[in-house]
Amino acid sequence: MRPGGVAGVGARMTRADLPADLVARLDALHDEGQAIFERFERDVRSAEFHPFKPADYGAMVDMLLPFVGECRTFLEWGSATGVIAITADLLGFEAYGIEIDASLVDMAEDLARRHGSGARFAAGSLLPDGYEWRSPSGDPRLGTIETGESGYAKLGMSLDEFDLVYGYPWTGEAGMMLDIMERCGGDGARLLINRGREGIQLHRISHGIARPRSGTP
Repeated sequence: MRPGGVAGVGARMTRADLPADLVARLDALHDEGQAIFERFERDVRSAEFHPFKPADYGAMVDMLLPFVGECRTFLEWGSATGVIAITADLLGFEAYGIEIDASLVDMAEDLARRHGSGARFAAGSLLPDGYEWRSPSGDPRLGTIETGESGYAKLGMSLDEFDLVYGYPWTGEAGMMLDIMERCGGDGARLLINRGREGIQLHRISHGIARPRSGTP
């Protein structure tokens, strides 16, 4: 367990079970993360398109708690300013993030330092080296804007080393994320796909086949 993390298995754990000092650290992190996004929205997104979209940071705690003690390594695809990966680190995961925008990686690393987090980040693509997407129709065009040098080597990790992977896809990315995990993820790994108003979809990878579960984890 990482320093500041939660002891024990999280299957029955709720937010009320978290130590008060950890809740305070998470609240401070999430408040700053929201303030960073509001500045980003004003200074960047108001002038030009940018794919950064924040999740509900408080809801991410509820998402992660069932896996505390069950999963060790956590990866966020498209980690932006790093709030979710840092949250995972503070909860006790060995947490990583891959983000295509290097300037956001700089923000994430700074945020991690200031909040006493060991979460690690890399600028690059979520696509593993050699991965080629084929849609169910056979269309080879990638279902993501996150193309470029793969981020895994910069982390010193391969995708199959992660127990828990989280992604918040843009339209068209969800099928590709699932395909990546089916072909490159570790056996027994979990994939959490944030579908916005539809909730979080949990998929467990078993011998290269994703086994979906409905509803939130």
